[in-house]
Amino acid sequence: MSVTVHRGSAEIGGSCIEIRSASGQRLILDAGRPLDAPPGATGLLPKSLDLTGDATVLICHPHQDHWGLINELPARWEVMTGVASAKLIGITARFAQQPLDRELSTWSSRRSFSRGAFQVRPYLTDHSGFDAYMLLIEVDGRRILYSGDFRNHGRKGNLVDRLIAAPPEDVDVLIIEGTNLGTNKPTESEDELEARFVDLARRTAGRVFVTWSGQNIDRTVTLYRAASKSGRTLAVDLYTAEVLDALREHLSAPYLGIDKLKVVLTRNLVAYYKRLGREDWLAKMAQVGFGAADLERDNYIAMIRRGNLHRDYLAKGVVPTAEDAYSFSMWSGYLKDQTEMLDWFRSAGSTIKHIHTSGHASPATLRAFAAAISAKAVIPVHGSNWNTEQDGFGSIIRLGDAETFTI
Repeated sequence: MSVTVHRGSAEIGGSCIEIRSASGQRLILDAGRPLDAPPGATGLLPKSLDLTGDATVLICHPHQDHWGLINELPARWEVMTGVASAKLIGITARFAQQPLDRELSTWSSRRSFSRGAFQVRPYLTDHSGFDAYMLLIEVDGRRILYSGDFRNHGRKGNLVDRLIAAPPEDVDVLIIEGTNLGTNKPTESEDELEARFVDLARRTAGRVFVTWSGQNIDRTVTLYRAASKSGRTLAVDLYTAEVLDALREHLSAPYLGIDKLKVVLTRNLVAYYKRLGREDWLAKMAQVGFGAADLERDNYIAMIRRGNLHRDYLAKGVVPTAEDAYSFSMWSGYLKDQTEMLDWFRSAGSTIKHIHTSGHASPATLRAFAAAISAKAVIPVHGSNWNTEQDGFGSIIRLGDAETFTI
């Protein structure tokens, strides 16, 4: 059997890995869109990926750098992912104006399934992307563990800690991500972030505006809990409301209709849902929401997503003041695209705080995980510093894109 890293051996994102059995059957792990791909660009599948034969594709979680090219795959290929992941992928694809051209098959955590010569066991894991999985794959008497993207400082960190304490036995190959190797990205727990947001909310006389990803459910929970503890209400936009509604059966809280959670109905998103013919959805949201003009009151932690949402607020007379606060709760690298919104808050004299933690494991956790798995061979992926950060990972097989490791 063999492992080929078609893309992702030396970059973060654009993941695409192939496992081929001795008989020629194939599993493709992820079909990710490269992070640096221009908007609207097509024909981005790795040239080394053979599209003429048959294959089954496994998507480890619903971030586009792992699934964003599935519409370019042959229609006859089955694409599988977690149940909640399938819902989130569908929502994201529609918002990107590239609706899926296929149905997604789904799996459940720790329930093994077979595809040809392959036996697969998904392990739900901790990541900023909801419903993320590690995948244990058995074929031809060999065992391969694909880590996908993971961490152990989020709200499901105990899942990773338990796997480190009681790892699967006799793993031949560990395919492991290395996003944070060689960096000092923050890896505080979501509980620590929650305490920081509570402190910010209590110190702020006015409103607290926050930018975060609507699909980062851990962060939504953190902000909902912070709002409740500080006597405020969390106000999310229509997109985040749709995400929460789609995941209702997978969440204990927060969900629409409970105390301290409201929806802000803004002009552009209302128009978007009207174009989709979703007046029923808007009517439902009107029951648990309010117009942006109501944000003039001071008891909110309010979402202000990337893009032009602040312009919708401005059109309704909602402007920041020196009594307000703003937090960008995403990777700091995205801040370069937020100068207009940052200037909006700076010019008003608002308090500005970057409160965030990485969606990926710390270097120490990556090494502890690799040591616990103790695989005979380790194949690094999804990282840009693997050439200088190999200590502590065991027997590394350093592949380049399109290179194959054969057992």
